[in-house]
Formats: sequence, C-alpha cells, structure tokens
Amino acid sequence: MAVASLAMLAAAAGCGNSGSSSGGSSGGGSLSSKTVELITGVKSDPFYITMTCAAQEEAQKLGVKFKSDGSSQWDVSLQRPIIDSVAATKPAGLLISPVDTDALTPDIKQLQSAGTKVVLVDTAVTDTSVGVSRISSDNEAGGKTAADALAKEMGDKGSAIVISVKPGVSTTDARIKGFTDQMKAAHSGITLLPVQYDNDDPAKATSIVQSTIAAHPDLGGVFADNVNTAEGVAAGVNQAGKKGQIKISAFDAGPQQVQDLQNGTVQVLIAQDPANIGKQGVDQAVAAIQGKSVQGTIGTDLVAITPDNMKDPNVTKYFYKGSC
Repeated sequence: MAVASLAMLAAAAGCGNSGSSSGGSSGGGSLSSKTVELITGVKSDPFYITMTCAAQEEAQKLGVKFKSDGSSQWDVSLQRPIIDSVAATKPAGLLISPVDTDALTPDIKQLQSAGTKVVLVDTAVTDTSVGVSRISSDNEAGGKTAADALAKEMGDKGSAIVISVKPGVSTTDARIKGFTDQMKAAHSGITLLPVQYDNDDPAKATSIVQSTIAAHPDLGGVFADNVNTAEGVAAGVNQAGKKGQIKISAFDAGPQQVQDLQNGTVQVLIAQDPANIGKQGVDQAVAAIQGKSVQGTIGTDLVAITPDNMKDPNVTKYFYKGSC
C-alpha cells in the first residue's frame, strides 16, 4: 500500500506508453486567440472540480482562452448536448471525460474531424482514433490495491461487494476488473457478491448498502469506486450502525471522503491526481494546436491514503478541492 510504489507504477505506465504522435497543425499563430474547453463527467464532483481548477490555471499560464462545462449527472443524454453545443463554437482544443466508452464516439469524432484537437481526460472511448492524447490513472492497478487493503482490513474472511456507477465507463470498469481479479487471485477466503450499480447517485448507494447488509449478515467490506458512490456507501454503513464493522475501501479523496476516513467510517482511499490530469490535458491540447509533438498516453499517480499517513504533506496534496 506504500505511496511510493503506487506513484512509481503510475510513472512507469506513463513512460511506457508515451510514444509521441504528431498532433498536426491548427494554423499556429498567437495562442491568445485560441480556446481550449473542458467537458467533465459531472461538474459538481470534487474530482472534476480539482481537474478544472488546474486546467484553468495552466491555460492562463500558457496564454490560451479556457472554458469548462459538465453535466449534473453521469448520463449520456445530458453530456451529448454539451458536446454538440461546444462543437458549434469550434474550439481549437477540447478536453473531455466521456461518460460512456462508445455512445458518444460519433459526436466526439465529428468535432475532431472539424479540426478541434481532442484530449481524453480520466475516461476514454473504445475507438483508438479518437483523441490526440489520453490521460488517466492506472485504474486497474488502483483496483488491485483497493482489494489488498480491504482484504487486510477484513482479515481475509466474510463477503464483500463492489458498488459502482454503471457499466460501460472505462475508468470504473478497470477498477472493478483490478479489484475482482486480485480478490480471486490472492484472497480466496473472501466471497465476492455481484457488482451493484448506483448510477452515480449517493442515495442509491446508501440504499444498496443497507439492503446488502440485510441480505448478507456476513458482509465485511465494500469497495466504492468513485466519489459519489463512496459518500453514499459511508452514509449507509453509518445509518446501519456498522461503522468500523463493515470496512470500506474507496476510490478518490473528496472533502467528505477525507472526513469519513478521519472519523473511521472509511479505512482506505485510493486517491488520483486530477490536478495533474487537468494540467497535462491543457499541455497536450496546446501542443497539438501548435503542431508540436504530443504524448499519446500519459499515466498519472495513485496514492493509497490511510489514517496513518493522511497528515503527511506528501499525501495531503492529493486531497481534492470542493472549489477553486
């Protein structure tokens, strides 16, 4: 669970896949006339707030105009109109976190064909022709780390459940795979229950936890694989009077999650580096706009946060923001 080992894994992933690819030319000229936009998965999510803050700061530093938007829920029907609205303005660059691996590909490809340099940040699409760069955490490795941490807390016994957003999301699908593969390979004493999905709704995550506790009295652990799910799971465990008895391993490090870790409701957080994802996204988009070399794939850090290390300045820098 060491912070250093996770950071090195992420760095290795970034270096191993960072072969440069030509971003093409968008006419050069002064960057002050160029606009880079960011479309996030859910604009109120602390992960995406943190990403947006860093992207905005980097855009200002590089002298490019910056705009951002995102939907209120993790929903294709809500993100598609935003993509189409942005496409009508023909920005020089677009950072986007697609909420589905396939459904939005035609919309993004149309925008890309019109000359916008697209960078996929956090989530991605299956079609590898989309995006001049893809920037994300090693989510599968993070899922494996979450499994080991949760199994240790559970004493390698009892049943555990994964609660996620919905199928077809590149990042959370990878986390589930890493978690379940590691549990099956290294923690055979733990029984994995079927994965449940909450549509990124904390209230639904709370309900899932409570019904699972009623149906499975031996429930000993939950892997909550994003911010909103983690908040709902923690609330459900608390409301059921199972704080400390049912262990929680969660992805991300939003303000409420950090509080839940501090008060003992959550045992480990797998924090990403959304600020670096946002910064790198702007850097790659601007490089592509200028016709410079672009890194096709960039991996960013993951850090396991526990009550033992959560006050370390090298760890607290990974806490997410609630606002810029």
